[in-house]
Amino acid sequence: MNLKNRTLFIADNLDIMRGIDSESVDLIYLDPPFNSKREYKAPIGSPAEGATFKDIWTDEDVKEEWRGEIAARHQDLYQVIKAAGALYDQSMSIYMTAMSIRLFEMKRILKKTGSVYLHCDPTASHYLKICMDSIFGKSSFQNEIAWGYRTGGVSKKRWPRKHDTLLFYANSNAYRHLPPKERIYYEKPFFSQNQDDEGRHYADVYVRDVWDDIKPIINTSKERTGWPTQKPLALLERIIKASSNEGDLVLDPFCGCATACVAAERLGRRWVGIDISPSAEVITKYRLDEARHNLEGTQTFDPEADVIVLREPPKRTDIQIPKPIEHKPALYGKQDGYCNGCGIHFPYRNMTIDHIRPRARGGADTVDNLQLLCHACNATKGTGTQEELIAKLRERGVIE
Repeated sequence: MNLKNRTLFIADNLDIMRGIDSESVDLIYLDPPFNSKREYKAPIGSPAEGATFKDIWTDEDVKEEWRGEIAARHQDLYQVIKAAGALYDQSMSIYMTAMSIRLFEMKRILKKTGSVYLHCDPTASHYLKICMDSIFGKSSFQNEIAWGYRTGGVSKKRWPRKHDTLLFYANSNAYRHLPPKERIYYEKPFFSQNQDDEGRHYADVYVRDVWDDIKPIINTSKERTGWPTQKPLALLERIIKASSNEGDLVLDPFCGCATACVAAERLGRRWVGIDISPSAEVITKYRLDEARHNLEGTQTFDPEADVIVLREPPKRTDIQIPKPIEHKPALYGKQDGYCNGCGIHFPYRNMTIDHIRPRARGGADTVDNLQLLCHACNATKGTGTQEELIAKLRERGVIE
């Protein structure tokens, strides 16, 4: 495994996950954007001050290669995503594309004994469930958990929307699940003859799939940081306790203010967080420092010294890949001697091996990510993407 405990990546989670070894992670929790068509900003003076992100999806948020990859790997899902654009609007199709390409990687890096919880709301939960069914398999679906809460305004036109959805999928039948119990009181003996000190009848039963006992983060919450969309520690602790063992690795690819990371630390799990916002580094260390005095057995834990902050993808160690230069003859034959940029024919010696998806953005040395460019196109492309190269060549009139 090529991940170290207490690592925080400040980068696009797709690039990072593409660099993670297969079957490395025991539990994935993700609280991604919901396609809410809103922009979020932490309030001034809060610990998360400066944190901002948008949940508005346009064509700029996806790459054409993602659509091609989804079509190649799962034609039915590709068609569903296209249909979503007509049923809802184009932003939903774009959102599903961006999520699906990441879910493919989560499926790959999750252990066979692992589980994934996708946190969403009614805006996109039914669309995301189709993506999850397609990628993880409909038989892997375990629960649609409703986390209910009472906060904010009410509606006189409809039932107030006061719940989020957690889609719980297992990666195989060997997944871990240690369900907690809750105490239910009855007016008369029911299922059990148990009585508490006050003479009330009760039974201890497994927690159901409606969670209305966990309070949301509000302005007066002690753990509030001001980070938009912050979730309570109790919610993450329930998930982590139920679906992992001590020492297991928990990954949050949209870690934000690090609630999953803090919960994992408190429960003796290893963790890795990913977030594209630089503010995530400050708030993660702040929260871990605030919580460390309550961490059993980890009183010497120092967030400044012990949290590893990286901005580049890890190098995969689980596959043996030939050196890129070894693919040059096959690529020259495949492209018939034509540059994959300008489209001009060149002798073999004038062609250069290039990564379609740069290694700095998680691109691998595999043959499907390699191409041949002429020296001029290779210099123009630099460390950019293939799409950026084509755009430059069109702008300069090299190609139409």
